[in-house]
Amino acid sequence: MKLTGKAARAGAENGPAILLFAPQLGENVGQVARAMLNFGLADLRLVRPRFGWPNAKAVAAAAGAHAVLNRMRIFPGLAEAAEDLHHLFATTARPRELEKPVMTAEAAAAEARRLVGEGRRVGFLFGPERSGLSNAELALADAIVTIPLNPAFSSLNLAQAVLICAYEWFEAGDRTPPRREAAGEPPATKAELAGFLAFLVEELDRSGFFRSPTRRRSLVRAIEVMFERRRPTRAELNLLWGIVKQLGRRGGTRNL
Repeated sequence: MKLTGKAARAGAENGPAILLFAPQLGENVGQVARAMLNFGLADLRLVRPRFGWPNAKAVAAAAGAHAVLNRMRIFPGLAEAAEDLHHLFATTARPRELEKPVMTAEAAAAEARRLVGEGRRVGFLFGPERSGLSNAELALADAIVTIPLNPAFSSLNLAQAVLICAYEWFEAGDRTPPRREAAGEPPATKAELAGFLAFLVEELDRSGFFRSPTRRRSLVRAIEVMFERRRPTRAELNLLWGIVKQLGRRGGTRNL
């Protein structure tokens, strides 16, 4: 099946973004593009790929999925690649000690459909072919996606993992109720939340809240996890910006 033109544009605008973190081989990216277009997705984002672009092997492996490769974007970091997203699903084959929901690809696709139906932007994150995602990359995600496999042979390549998630997204379209307006304001984007957290940590640094580099690292991580779990709206973030700014001007941050 090939989708081009209007169908490809609809996939990019309404479907989830596919984020590949540090992909190692151009041909794998080409196969990912082919899998995406099979199921109407066209928003492909690479983070620090380990090969040059343009890449002839990627183009050949894409088997004509030019609608994906032509609009593919490359980013220097994961935060930049996810900055416009409201919700990020991350795939991993190994359980992690992270307090995040764990879902199957089918459940994640249904949830993604629901979120998109409320006007939110979502993405699926995949790690490097050999090592997968580390806890640092998984920290930015809102939920973890696992794909149950035969424990005696659980080898799944990058394009296959993307194909499964894209297929579940495509199939979930028939099981998802029609689009409805969100009950309230959607959560702030990843970039908006990151901007506020950077400002908050700067103010806490200035106030002397962190008493040592070790304490600073652990507390900053705890603050990031707390806000990622809560997912404040843009209006709530604006309120928090105002509160912290006022405390900073009045010297109140010294007593935080």
